[in-house]
Amino acid sequence: MNFEVLIVDDHPLFRAALKGTVAAACADCDFFEADSVEGLFETLEQHPHTDLLLLDLNLPGAYGFCALAHLRGSHPQLPVIVVSAMDDPRTVRQSLAFGAQGFVSKSADAATIGRNVQSVLRGEYLAPAALTGAAFAADQEPAVDETALDLAQRLAQLTAQQFRVFGMLCSGRPNKQIAAELDITEATVKAHMTAILRKLGAASRTQAVLLAGRLLLDPQDLKPPPDESE
Repeated sequence: MNFEVLIVDDHPLFRAALKGTVAAACADCDFFEADSVEGLFETLEQHPHTDLLLLDLNLPGAYGFCALAHLRGSHPQLPVIVVSAMDDPRTVRQSLAFGAQGFVSKSADAATIGRNVQSVLRGEYLAPAALTGAAFAADQEPAVDETALDLAQRLAQLTAQQFRVFGMLCSGRPNKQIAAELDITEATVKAHMTAILRKLGAASRTQAVLLAGRLLLDPQDLKPPPDESE
């Protein structure tokens, strides 16, 4: 049996290196690649039986943990290993709290990456202590608050198209631009916005963007939405 592994990272050299590392540890793998959130969801539509996703935490358009939270709703059975250069204990615990089955630091050696991938493919959940050692145990601050967890659960309810619209909203795009980029009408964009606000429990576009800030690594990545009707 061959495993289907999807590697999503916007740096082609790192994707190639990660692919080589995983292939050396798990010879019976078929690989797919994507360099964006859009490419991630398109690939999953084309390969619905993907066995493992290696997801770059700093992927443009992912908005911190927003894409991971959405994946838990759209593909609840898909194991996800977060891959990140940010490997402090809090980030690791946040990744697990928002639904990842494992975490790989971009600074990890090939053997460690290979073991983590093999473990998750076997259906194992990698315990936080096993990932970060004593440093993790020493950090007792909560990984996320209840509001952030609730928001993650709400994001999981968005459809793939609604999540695309949500991401464009967070990047500061107006309805007209969103419609043009997605090749849909402005009326359809507004309908998606209404559904997004309802599912997130937000009263306005601005409030929805502010809520998203709870799942970001750097809230400054958010751009305020233009002042227009919902």
